[in-house]
Amino acid sequence: MTTRIRFLVRATMLAAALVPAASYALYKVVGPDGKVTYTDRPPATATGDKITSLSGSGSTVVDAQFPLELRQAAARYPVTLYTTNECPPCDTARRMLRQRGVPYAEKLLLNNDDGEALLRLSGGREAPTLTIGAQALRGLSSDVWNSYLDLAGYPRESRLPASYQYPAATPLTERREVSDTAARKPAPPLVTVNPTPPEASASGIRF
Repeated sequence: MTTRIRFLVRATMLAAALVPAASYALYKVVGPDGKVTYTDRPPATATGDKITSLSGSGSTVVDAQFPLELRQAAARYPVTLYTTNECPPCDTARRMLRQRGVPYAEKLLLNNDDGEALLRLSGGREAPTLTIGAQALRGLSSDVWNSYLDLAGYPRESRLPASYQYPAATPLTERREVSDTAARKPAPPLVTVNPTPPEASASGIRF
């Protein structure tokens, strides 16, 4: 098979795999009566409601000093890394993202509520989990993660300003006030390179 034919076949396969990302819960709402609901849309605030944002999007600061390519990728497909303490695969995932120069928010899983929130958000409880826009990748797989980052437009080599500092990790279920006027625009769908990201095994842990 010639190089041109291989290229056309690969392009056709990627185009055929263009599907919308799965919709997961992004907010946890606890009513005055203790009733818990999950939603993927910013809920209207009501007296006594406790609203928790489960998504890291918005935590990643898109610096005006970022090069255009990086700034566009971070704005369209914000990256969030979900980790837990004493997790060697999480350390590896963190190093991989920083070596590539991907700005990301980090969310810590500290208790069962965090595990439940991650399940609602990504469809699993594995750590590490990476979200790129609305696409959730469970369990560390450098090849798969890098493929999705490529598709999202993140440069292969770091282009972060020398003065850039990654934000500190924060608990996943940290309470946040959500305005009823806040609108979360869904990210454009990514091309699905691997429709079923590998489950965590030796590459990750289950929280």
